[in-house]
Amino acid sequence: MSDLQGTVFRDPEQALSSRVADLLGRLTLAEKVALLHQHQAPVPRLGMERFKTGTEALHGVAWLGPATVFPQALGLASTWDSDLVRRVGAAVGDEVRGYHHKDPERAGLNVWAPVVNPLRDPRWGRNEEGYAEDPWLTGLIGTAYARGLRGDHPFYLRTAPTLKHFLAYNNETDRALTSSNLPPRVLHEYELPAFRAPLAAGAAVAVMASYNLVNGVPTHLSPLIGEVLRGFSDEEIMVVGDAAAVSNLAREQRRAPDHVAGFAAALRAGVDCMTEDGEDSAPTIGFLTEALDRGLIDESHVDAAVRRILSVRFRLGEFDPPERNPYAAITADTINRTAHQELAREAARASVVLLRNECGPILPLAPGTRVAVIGPLGDAVHEDWYSGGLPYQVTPYRAIAERVPATVTEGADRVALKTPGGYVSAPSSPGGGPLRGDAATPSHFDVLDYGYGVIALRAAGNGRVAAVFEPGGPLVNDQPGPNGWEVHETFDTADAGDGRLHLRHRQTGRWVALGADGLLRASAETADRAVPIAVDVVADGVEAAVTAAADADVAVVVLGNHPLVNGRETEDRPGLGLPAAAAALLRAVYAANRRTVLVLTSSYPYALGALADRLPAVLWSAHGGQEHGTAIADVLFGADAGGRPVDPAGRLTQTWYRSEAELPDLLDYDIVATDATYLYYRGAPLFPFGHGLSYTRFGYRDLRLSAASIGPDDAVEVSVEVTNAGDRDGVEVVQLYTRQQRSRVKQPLRALRGFARVRLAAGESTRVTLPLRAADLAFWDVTRGRPVIEAARHTVAVGRSSADPVLTTTLTVRGERIPDRDPGATLRAADNDDYDGVLPVRHDRLASVRADAWAAFERVAFGGQARVRVRGTGPGTVTLRLDDPAGPVIGTVALPAGDAPAEVTAPVESVDGVRDLFLVYGGAGITVSEMTFTAAERGIGG
Repeated sequence: MSDLQGTVFRDPEQALSSRVADLLGRLTLAEKVALLHQHQAPVPRLGMERFKTGTEALHGVAWLGPATVFPQALGLASTWDSDLVRRVGAAVGDEVRGYHHKDPERAGLNVWAPVVNPLRDPRWGRNEEGYAEDPWLTGLIGTAYARGLRGDHPFYLRTAPTLKHFLAYNNETDRALTSSNLPPRVLHEYELPAFRAPLAAGAAVAVMASYNLVNGVPTHLSPLIGEVLRGFSDEEIMVVGDAAAVSNLAREQRRAPDHVAGFAAALRAGVDCMTEDGEDSAPTIGFLTEALDRGLIDESHVDAAVRRILSVRFRLGEFDPPERNPYAAITADTINRTAHQELAREAARASVVLLRNECGPILPLAPGTRVAVIGPLGDAVHEDWYSGGLPYQVTPYRAIAERVPATVTEGADRVALKTPGGYVSAPSSPGGGPLRGDAATPSHFDVLDYGYGVIALRAAGNGRVAAVFEPGGPLVNDQPGPNGWEVHETFDTADAGDGRLHLRHRQTGRWVALGADGLLRASAETADRAVPIAVDVVADGVEAAVTAAADADVAVVVLGNHPLVNGRETEDRPGLGLPAAAAALLRAVYAANRRTVLVLTSSYPYALGALADRLPAVLWSAHGGQEHGTAIADVLFGADAGGRPVDPAGRLTQTWYRSEAELPDLLDYDIVATDATYLYYRGAPLFPFGHGLSYTRFGYRDLRLSAASIGPDDAVEVSVEVTNAGDRDGVEVVQLYTRQQRSRVKQPLRALRGFARVRLAAGESTRVTLPLRAADLAFWDVTRGRPVIEAARHTVAVGRSSADPVLTTTLTVRGERIPDRDPGATLRAADNDDYDGVLPVRHDRLASVRADAWAAFERVAFGGQARVRVRGTGPGTVTLRLDDPAGPVIGTVALPAGDAPAEVTAPVESVDGVRDLFLVYGGAGITVSEMTFTAAERGIGG
């Protein structure tokens, strides 16, 4: 490599663009094509090493071995502490570097984190991967985590953060086939801002495209990649495909005739790096090489993608002396070091939210309190799919028992099972073995009930869960619990008659049958061929829990979800309720001991029903990682193990609804039309966005604005005096919300604009000042296709949550007035003001899903126009009406069949004055992209 030392690309003093251009010019076309896969081959003649995109680092280094496991992303956001989140990101970035130092082949420095999809619907199977239902808060926390991963050097990157998943990705079931249909306001006000923030700040340098379609277009082909996303930063943005998603273009999505065309289309759309076929880059190289031969792409497309890839690789320090790069010296010694363990503890503690605290109040628990820890999560710490390997784990019971007298009861039934051939038995050896159904004496099993009919069977003899690994395979008790990409450990039950049941293995879909050799196998294709199983309860879990609760001063019931069951990647949640067995356990314990504290650990909000209004105290946290139990105990007792005061500091970043019936359809992404998220929700939630209690009381007074009126380029300071009015030190999260009082369009009922975490001693006061820019109040004007700051008065509120505005005042913004629509200008159909029965298609068309569908365009200033030119596809007609979908007809346009929109001109009745225009579709499958009204004298033909 000595002959390369004088080259431009090896000279750190040269500009990045010059270095990239020099290296790009030295690569052959074949070498460049080989860089377009996740696993990029080395180029020894140029000193280029192997390079891999995609180390998972969502809340710790995943899939590479033991590493510090921080709280889930949802939990990190619940701290409302961007500096803490940044420090967690930096620790994770260091551990990625440590693994890379130890094993560069497996641990690449391009990390796939953070996830910045706004949490629009809590039923999303990957809810725990995101931060908040608010796009501004999501962008803020995502920027903080990405900045930590990236590091603070002006050039070199600690790691290269990749934002997931572009765009409007908030459902799992059939995710590669569903379309997220976004009107322009939802696109620009809700979905895009969370991606813009980390990219504009330079915190993230890459983006992953999502599996779904947006407005009918696969995201891997979306024009938004080039037209919008890459405009968010002055730096190069590398775009990677999700796993096997480019192949979907020719498979499930059927948007390309073959993989050659599909891969070429993705590259042309701006996807730089394909994540396909695992470590085997040969198929991707082959498809793209053939695409070049066919003329579907040319070398300029390859060069554009390689330029963006190389920009990231240069900034990771690959081509520079290691002494210039401050991150090159990080070794594996950093993995799970003491400082990271302490940070994990701090983050887990800060993420816990006190939702309710009545009866005295019951929390914090007094020293010496006798505690019964009850429930399936009382002595457990769960990993999710993107967790690292837990180096150790502190459960709630373990942490509580270190402080006070405590017992633990899981609350699960222990049973014996019997088939017509005999009892079910399981080996008691640590490694387990096949389950038999012909034993003379039974083994005992604990029934782990996950709700919605899903169970697992844990053998009491060795504590291992029964699993099936292939259709027809035996049940083997050798697993610690549900784990892995495919969950092999769960079963459904069905009534077999006579009080017996049938078991169906969920992963294979096969029913459990008894073989001639006496083994239980998941081999029956139908229930009538399954073996009927009688269940004898040996020990009643609820009864044991009630006994434990009655003997304790306080019962702490620890419930929640398993992150891999009933909702996860590829599977949305069937609902938000507690599993029926868990709810029954909680009710029984509460009846036995009114001093019952519910501790929820979950990946998403729960709809708790009437229980939430009766229980004296409720705590929630996301799955908290290795220090989860310590955090729970610290908050329960209001002090850490060393006696230092702890105040609940977490706040909700999602609305907790009373029922999933309050949510719109999971696939309806129009939060404006459906009154979704805290921004538009009109109901009374169980717990609102921003909610979280303290062990002390805070007072607010003297709300001030630095100016009562501001212009569109101005900012105002909002300040308020906050006092700790209690007798304990505490933490308050002062939240700033606004609401536009009058507007041309439907506005959010409240929108978060800022917040401050304040730690105050008992009796202490401070003045909190928060900036508010007029630009923050802009919204997307559909009449002109740009952001607008409207002339309006805004309610400015500060308080404890979105539903608790303690003080309010009014700010006048001297913005602009949105003019009436000009029918002589092009009216894009997608830029309507209201609609029914239509969906946006390809970002520029509005398609009907039924006859009599319509779209409204408010306040059109007609001036005697006599003709209309409509661009769209049929076959079918669209009718133009005034004032109402059934109002006066001013014209009808017949659109011909075809894939490409045709322009059709037709006469219209002359109209004068400002009227609302309705475009009414005459059938399903008709699309309109735009309309233009013209005067008769312009001589446009028919």
